[in-house]
Amino acid sequence: MQRFVAEESFWGLFPDSAIGVAVVRGMKTADEVSADAAASIARLLDDANEAAKGHLESDVVSENRVVAVWREAYRRFKTKKGARCSIENLIKRVSKGNPVGSISPSVDIYNAISLKYALPVGGEDLDSFVGDVCLGLTEGGDAFRALGEDADDPTLPGELCYRDEAGAICRCWNWRDGVRTALSDESRNAFLVIECVDPERIDDLERALDELVGLVERYLGADISAKTIIRAENPEMPLV
Repeated sequence: MQRFVAEESFWGLFPDSAIGVAVVRGMKTADEVSADAAASIARLLDDANEAAKGHLESDVVSENRVVAVWREAYRRFKTKKGARCSIENLIKRVSKGNPVGSISPSVDIYNAISLKYALPVGGEDLDSFVGDVCLGLTEGGDAFRALGEDADDPTLPGELCYRDEAGAICRCWNWRDGVRTALSDESRNAFLVIECVDPERIDDLERALDELVGLVERYLGADISAKTIIRAENPEMPLV
């Protein structure tokens, strides 16, 4: 049975972290989403861009707590030069008056949750995975091509990444998704994750996960076949 496993090397770095995971099946493709649902998703994203401003306590993006905790986290493992947590990239856009725009219904939904709660949220095409999905430190050399890039860029030794038997899925924990596993307009089944490194925000993580799956059910007509919070005491789950 295919599994998601957060490895010991991950918990050695982040023993108090938590990862919300949902396995989503039977999503509508982009062209199957009704005009009313698409309009509602667009409003969700607009509202989330506005809500994200509430997380900005400082004009210096890296000084805001929701970003600072991730800056500190990224110092604990090897990263590509300039790699930043996904939520920092979103919050930075909002701070500069450049709201996050629409990509596709599924991505817009998870970006809306990410902005609203200031937590990294990601999604991958479940059907693209080869074998188990693992999160941990890698020896390097995992095959990877980032979205929007023309050349391969394998992982570095000591880098933290999501990976399967075919290579990396997401580089530098939650920095860049790869072409092979990215959600597309045609994706039917998805692996959704929300990450939290701040122990004081676990309740926010739980609320964000509940809201995320509710939106996917409501607007994309999907079924949630599995949902859990991964912690050190329960580091894996089946991708049923």
